[in-house]
Amino acid sequence: MDDRRRRGHSDASSSQEGDMYAKPIGFINTRNRIYTLLTLGSILCYMYYIFQSSSFHGYRFWVYDDAKQKPVGDTASSTATTVVEVDVTKVISTVYEAAPTASASTFWLANMEHRGVAPYHSDKQYKVFRNVRDYGAKGDGIADDTNAINLAISSGSRCGEGCDSSTISPALVYFPPGRYRVSAPIVAMYYTQLVGNPLDKPVLLAAKSFKGMAVIDTDPYGPYGENWYINQNNFFRGIRNFVIDLTEMDPAEGVGIHHQVAQATSIYNVIFKMHEGAETKQKGIFMDNGSGGFLSSLTFYGGEFGAFFGNQQFTTINLEFHNCKTAIFVNWDWVWLLKSIRIYNCEIGVDITSGGPDKLGVGSVLLLDSYIEDTPTGIRTYRKTDSKPPAGGTLVVQNLQISGVFTTVLGFGDERLIGGNEQGGKTTFTFWGHGRGYSYDIRNGTDINVVADDTQDSIPTALKDAAGKILERPRPLYRHIPAHRFVSVKAHGAIGDGQADDTAAIQQILSAYGNTPPGQEKKIIFFDYGVYRVSQTIYVPPNTYIVGEMWSVIMSSGSAFNDADNPRPVFQVGKPGEEGIVEMYTHDVPLARSFGGSHGTQLQSDHCRKTPDSKVHPGLGIPCIAAFMLLHIGKTASLVMENMWLWTSDHDLDADGHDQISIYTGRGLLCEAETGPVWMYGHAVEHNVLYNYQLVDTKNIFMGVIQTETPYYQSNPRAHEPFPSLSAWQDPDFTASCATEKDKASLCEKSWGLRILNSTDIFAFGAGLYSFFENYDTACIEKRACQQTMVEVQGVRKSSTVSSRSNIWLMGLNTIGTEIMAAWTRADGEVVQVKSADGNRNAFSDTVGLILL
Repeated sequence: MDDRRRRGHSDASSSQEGDMYAKPIGFINTRNRIYTLLTLGSILCYMYYIFQSSSFHGYRFWVYDDAKQKPVGDTASSTATTVVEVDVTKVISTVYEAAPTASASTFWLANMEHRGVAPYHSDKQYKVFRNVRDYGAKGDGIADDTNAINLAISSGSRCGEGCDSSTISPALVYFPPGRYRVSAPIVAMYYTQLVGNPLDKPVLLAAKSFKGMAVIDTDPYGPYGENWYINQNNFFRGIRNFVIDLTEMDPAEGVGIHHQVAQATSIYNVIFKMHEGAETKQKGIFMDNGSGGFLSSLTFYGGEFGAFFGNQQFTTINLEFHNCKTAIFVNWDWVWLLKSIRIYNCEIGVDITSGGPDKLGVGSVLLLDSYIEDTPTGIRTYRKTDSKPPAGGTLVVQNLQISGVFTTVLGFGDERLIGGNEQGGKTTFTFWGHGRGYSYDIRNGTDINVVADDTQDSIPTALKDAAGKILERPRPLYRHIPAHRFVSVKAHGAIGDGQADDTAAIQQILSAYGNTPPGQEKKIIFFDYGVYRVSQTIYVPPNTYIVGEMWSVIMSSGSAFNDADNPRPVFQVGKPGEEGIVEMYTHDVPLARSFGGSHGTQLQSDHCRKTPDSKVHPGLGIPCIAAFMLLHIGKTASLVMENMWLWTSDHDLDADGHDQISIYTGRGLLCEAETGPVWMYGHAVEHNVLYNYQLVDTKNIFMGVIQTETPYYQSNPRAHEPFPSLSAWQDPDFTASCATEKDKASLCEKSWGLRILNSTDIFAFGAGLYSFFENYDTACIEKRACQQTMVEVQGVRKSSTVSSRSNIWLMGLNTIGTEIMAAWTRADGEVVQVKSADGNRNAFSDTVGLILL
C-alpha cells in the first residue's frame, strides 16, 4: 500500500442558484464562446474511460482545440490516445432571475424512475438508489431511525469495515423531508452519497441519548483506535442537503459530521445547529486527518468550533458562522483555502495557533473574499519572527472586510498585529500576509507584504463577479425543475452494462435533447448509474445540460482511440467558434473515477504491479499505458471547474491487497485558453509522466487549491519515457533541459507539478505539489531529494492589467520532497530559484507565502 497515503450555508437562494433555466443577465465579457460549466462537485464525474484494444488499455479525459487534433512535426511511436475535447464556453452569467416556486414533493430525484445498475456487482438485483423510507425510516422526529438508515446504506454487499476500498458497489441514499432521530452514528460507507431533498432539507436529529463519534461518520474508529479506511485513500463520498441538529444533546458533547476523507468527496448545502454559550463543546465538522478535499455552502450555528479542520490540502467556499466560540479552528494542514467565509457574532473567527509558536501545526491558510462582523478577534495566529518551523503558520489575507472586530489579526502574547474598527464600521483589507515572499526583483525572500505592495486592482475583472469577488458559481441543483424534463439515457436506448456499445444511443440522445434553441424548454440529460462503453468520440453540442447519477461511467473501447499520432477524445464538448452554455456535473461529487486501478480497466495489479527492483524500459505498446492526456482546455474555452480530480491511479482500488501499480499517462491538464477566464476550485491532477498542470499562452486563470503528485515510479523510468516530448504540444524537453545536471539528471527528469509558459494573469491561491518517492522509496523526502524542481515559469509576457509584470501570483505554494520549489527566467536570462532550504522549511511540507512575477 502507498506509504504516503498511510500517514497518519444556508440553502442557496433561488435568485442565486444558477439553475439552467435562469436567464443570464450580466456577462463577464463579450467573446463569442461556449460557456462550459464543469461544475460543483464534479466535472464529468460520470465519465470513466477505458481504451480496449490489443495493446492499449486505460482511462482518459481530455479537452482540446481542433487545431491540435493532428500534431505535426514530432511523432510518437505510441498507441496511446486521448479522450475529451472541450473548446467551449462563453461568458458566465453573474446574475440570475428568481426561480419559480416549487414544493418539496416535486423534487426531480424523488419523482423519476431509477434505472441505475452496478454492472460489476455480483448481485444483479443490487440497488444503487435507496430511499431510507423503504428501509423503515419514519422521519417523524419520534421514532429512532438509526438502524433503518444504516440498513439503507449497508444493504447488499458493500464496502464497510475491513474493505479498504471498492468501486463496484455504489449507493445513492435519498432522504425525503422529515425529522430523522438517531441515537448512534449514521455510517457513510465507501462509495456512498447521502442526499436530502433541497426544497425541504431533512433534519438529522441527534437524540439526547446519542452515543458515538458523530451524527454522520465517514471513517469510524474501531475499539483499538484503528479506522475502517485508510484516511488518505478514503475517496468517493458525498453529503448534501441536510440540517444536522445537536441541540437535544448535552452541550458538552456532540459532533455533526466526522469527516476524515481524501479526494473525490464533498459536503454541500448543510446546516449545523448546536448549543450556544459558554458550556458548549460541540463541533459542526470534526476533520482529523485525510487528503482532500472540498466543502461548500455550509452554515453553522453555535458550538465550541463551527468547523474543526485537519487535512493535507482543502478548498472551502461559502461557509457561514453564527454565535460560535470559534468559527474555524485549523488544527493542521499543508495548505487550506477559505473563500467567501462569513462570520457573525463569534468570539474568534479563524484560529491557526495549533502547536504553539515553537511547533506550529498549520502550514498555510489563505483567506479570500471574506467578511467578519461583531467578532472580537478576527484571526488568531502564533507565527512570529523566530517561531518554528520557519515557514509554519503562513497566512495570506486578501479582500477581507470587517465590521465590529476589535483585533483583525491577534498574534502571540496577544499582540495586535492588525487593529480593528467600531461596530457598524466597514474596513476592507486588500492584502496582508504573514510569511515569506519572492518576486522578479526580490530573489532571496522577504516579508510577504513587501512583495505584495502593488495589489490594488491586480485581479482582472474577467475573473470577478459583480461584487468584485473572484467568481464562484452555485452548484446547479435543478431543484425547481420537474422530473419530466430529465431525459434518462437508459430509457432512450443506452444499456450501460459495461459491454454493449452505447455510442450511437448516447450521441442520438445528445443530438436530440442537447443544443436547445433559445426560448425553448431545456431538457437535462440524465446518465443513470452504469458503465457506458463507447467506440467513437461523443460530441456534446452547445446549450446542453448533463447530470450523472453517482459517478456514472463512460468507458472508451476500440481502435478509434488507439493512435497516438492522432489522439481522439472520448468526450468532445463543443467546437471552436460555437457559442452557448454547457453544464455537466455528477449528482454530487467530482471526477471521481480513477484512470486505472479499478474493475474493468485492465489496468490493475494483476499486470501493472510496481516493479521498483527491476529497471523499467516501458514501450508504448504495453498494456499499462493509460492515456495521451487527461484534460485539454482549448484556445477559445472558458469554464468553471469545481471539485475535480484527474487521477492516474497509484494503487488498486478493487483487487485484494490494493497494491501499488505503475500506470503511464502522458500529460495531465493542458490549458491553452487564450483569454479565459478559467476557474479551478478544489482541483487535483496526479501521477502523469511529463507534467500534471501546464498553462501555455493563456491568461485570466484562477486556481485554488490545486494539488499534484509526481508518479511514484519515476525515475524508473525517467519522465521522457514512455512518452517522448512533442514540440507541437509544447511538451517539456527533459533530455535537453537536464543535460547539464549530470549527477542530478534522474531527479531533474521528473514530472512538472506546474508549468506556466508565456502566460499572464495567473492566480494560484494555494498549491500542494508533492514528490513523495524516488522509485517507490520515500527516504528522499527528508533530504528534499525526490525531485529537483517542481514549478517552472517561462516567458516574460506583460499583463494588460498590471503593465509592469506578468501578473502571476503563486500564493501558499507548498512542495514536498523537492529541492527547488519554483524557478523562473528573467528577461535578462537570469534563472531565479526558490529553494526549500532557504528559510522555507515547514513541518512536513515546504511553504512560500507568495511568488509575484
